[in-house]
Amino acid sequence: MSPRPILIWGAGAIGGTIGAYLQRAGRPVHFVDRAADHVAAIVARGLEVTGPIAEFRVPAPASVPGDVGGVFDTAFLCVKAHDTAAAIAALAPHLADDGYVVSAQNGLNELVIAEHVGERRTIGAFVNFGADYMSPGVVHYGGRGAVVVGELDGKVTPRLQELHRQLLLFDDRAILTSNIWGYLWSKLAYGALLFATALTDASIADCLASPKHRSLLIALGREVVRVAVASNVTLESFNGFDPAAFRPEASVAAGASILDALVAFNRKSAKTHSGIWRDLAVRKRRTEVDAQLGPIAQAATRQGLSAPLTLRLIELVHDVEEGRRPQDWPTLDALAGAGAEPVKEPGDVRGSAA
Repeated sequence: MSPRPILIWGAGAIGGTIGAYLQRAGRPVHFVDRAADHVAAIVARGLEVTGPIAEFRVPAPASVPGDVGGVFDTAFLCVKAHDTAAAIAALAPHLADDGYVVSAQNGLNELVIAEHVGERRTIGAFVNFGADYMSPGVVHYGGRGAVVVGELDGKVTPRLQELHRQLLLFDDRAILTSNIWGYLWSKLAYGALLFATALTDASIADCLASPKHRSLLIALGREVVRVAVASNVTLESFNGFDPAAFRPEASVAAGASILDALVAFNRKSAKTHSGIWRDLAVRKRRTEVDAQLGPIAQAATRQGLSAPLTLRLIELVHDVEEGRRPQDWPTLDALAGAGAEPVKEPGDVRGSAA
């Protein structure tokens, strides 16, 4: 008996790319997306992947959420973080009792998924490759990046090993981890930097390389890392981002060196701007800022910490979403007035203003 297809719920940048590779490798998938024109294009012509890594088209079944039928053992949830609750509620009736959902998203969405289907049926995932939805039936795979999967309780299980084997069909450097929360929190720190870059019209690399904003970006990274450490999370490195460089005891030079590494990493990618920037500048829709950065501020409150830069960043992104501010350097400059502690070397009582 052949295995059931893998359900890809959200066939945009992340889900479309992963699903197309699995389908091409002979692991059948079924795409689900709420964009009817995207679904119609996949059904009529297949899903096309473009970009510098590979260009191909695969035929595959696809449907809008209301037309999904049957039960699936494995489901990848690949929707925007703020759509997680609604998506998992619609997906849950199609998940086998012994099946599981993989959260291929940004943020801590595993918590939301587990509330709906249980921790037993939830597997964590961290993805950092560059991809974009381009048009109905077309996604652009612009740059390789970390792909990591792990059980929420840190155990290495047979199903996790099988999932990892399947993801190797997509990326032969995919990682199986016993510390998925460490990767997810590290991505929150990096993600905060990406939200900051999206306040401007500059590329990720150009913004991270800006001498004027180095101190500000280091302060933002330190703020998120401080919350993670207080929450007893052991952070993990990926793609040039080493969260240890943003710990309170780390030097300013260490933080600057990581920004340099991130600049180098992003210069190699055909995806020059973040998905956040694309949501604001191209697709003119709200971002994941509340779902991604909101949990940082909430965790800070639980730990008795402040997160002024994170809270101000959320406000500024909303300003851009609602047309009150442009995507320009002065909008990023406005983040500097959030009242964060100045960045300084350990033992230096002077510091430099963020």
